[in-house]
Amino acid sequence: MATAELKHFVRYGKKIAGAGLNYRSLLTERNLPLPKVPVIFLKPTSSYITEGQCIEIPHGFVVHEEVELGVIIGQRCKNIPESQSLQYVGGYCLALDLTEVRLMKEIREKGLPWTLGKGFDTACPVSRFVSCEEIKDPNNVQIWCKVNGEMRQNETTSDMVFPIESLISHISQYMTLEPGDLILTGSPAGVGPIGPGHVIEAGIGDDLSMLFPVRAL
Repeated sequence: MATAELKHFVRYGKKIAGAGLNYRSLLTERNLPLPKVPVIFLKPTSSYITEGQCIEIPHGFVVHEEVELGVIIGQRCKNIPESQSLQYVGGYCLALDLTEVRLMKEIREKGLPWTLGKGFDTACPVSRFVSCEEIKDPNNVQIWCKVNGEMRQNETTSDMVFPIESLISHISQYMTLEPGDLILTGSPAGVGPIGPGHVIEAGIGDDLSMLFPVRAL
């Protein structure tokens, strides 16, 4: 897929694969052990929103924000080794992996799939497309998130348990990754609640920021 099309990954991408529990700071905060293999879940592409749109919280939902670096696949790939993984990256974005936490607690306790807790409409706000030239080392960039101007999350991707190469390789062993697909690489400590009237600002260092207001559905 050409770069011009990859810039519209929200339109062309077929799937969103997320990595859960992938930051050491988050695991320490929650007193959880390091996972032995990546924890992968899927979000539907209908959960995408871009700047200019609002995060919508359905009645009765308790939603937490999770800021993440997104990896946009540039070439079709399957069963690729870690050493070759970055060759298949077409670009990046910043993303919020919004989560309905009361449902997720029940889901986790019962060992059920995460889909409904992760996949509601507007649950994947994303920034503009970020080229590979803008991010030289995706495993060492700062990501941050503020709610109503208060810093909630501020960490570098070097804190990830499984780096980007590992995530791409692991996911590709199970499903073909296609141009425009998005991989959410996990979120650091500091995740917290958001609600109607809040304004969420998130960024990659000083180079990129995005803003999303929150309203009730």
